[in-house]
Amino acid sequence: MHLLYIADPLCSWCYGFGPELDKLVARRPDAQLDVIMGGLRPFNREPMSAPFKAMLREHWAQVARASGLPFDDAVLDREGWVYDTEPPCRAVVVARGLEAARALRYMKAIQSAFYRDGRDVTRTDVLADVAAESGYDREKFLAWFESDAARAQTRADFATAQSLGVGGFPTLGVAYGPQVYLVTSGFVTGDVLEDRLEEIDRRAAQARA
Repeated sequence: MHLLYIADPLCSWCYGFGPELDKLVARRPDAQLDVIMGGLRPFNREPMSAPFKAMLREHWAQVARASGLPFDDAVLDREGWVYDTEPPCRAVVVARGLEAARALRYMKAIQSAFYRDGRDVTRTDVLADVAAESGYDREKFLAWFESDAARAQTRADFATAQSLGVGGFPTLGVAYGPQVYLVTSGFVTGDVLEDRLEEIDRRAAQARA
C-alpha cells in the first residue's frame, strides 16, 4: 500500500490527526508512506492581528477537544509574531532528504515543540535544535536548510499538493499505480481511515478487473 500524506507542520488539525495516522501505520506496517508538504501559510510576512489570534485560540481549543492533545498558546502572546509555515515545511523536506524514514517523526517533533511546548518553530535555530533532538546532525541539517535546493524542493512539494487538488490539511491519499484515491481531507479517526481504505481497495480492485 502506498499512502500519500499531505500536511503542514503548523496545521493544528494535522497535529491532532497525528495519533490517528499512527494507528493506521501500526496496523499496516508494510505500507509506504510519503510525506508531502502542502504549505498552509507559506511566505507570509504580516504579523498576526488580534482577531486572527483569537480565531486561532478557538480553533486550537477545538482540536484539543477532538484529539485530546496538549496545547500551549503562549506563542500567540508574542508581539509581532509572523505565522509563516514555509520554514517548518522546508525543515521537514530537509529531514526527508537526510533520512526519509524519519521525516514523519521529525514533523511530529516540530508539532509538539510548537503546539505543546510553545516554541517558535518559524526560527531556523529552533528547527535545527529540534532536528538535533530528533537524531539528525545539526550542522548537516543547517547547511541543507539554508540551501537554494531545499527552498526549491519545498516549492516543488507545494506544487505537488496543488496538482493533486488538495484544498485542506491533513489530506491522506492512497495510490494504486498512477491513480490516487482520497482517503480523507480533514481530521478523522483511525477506525474511519481503515473503513475508507477497505472501501477504496474494493473499488480499485473492481476497476482493475
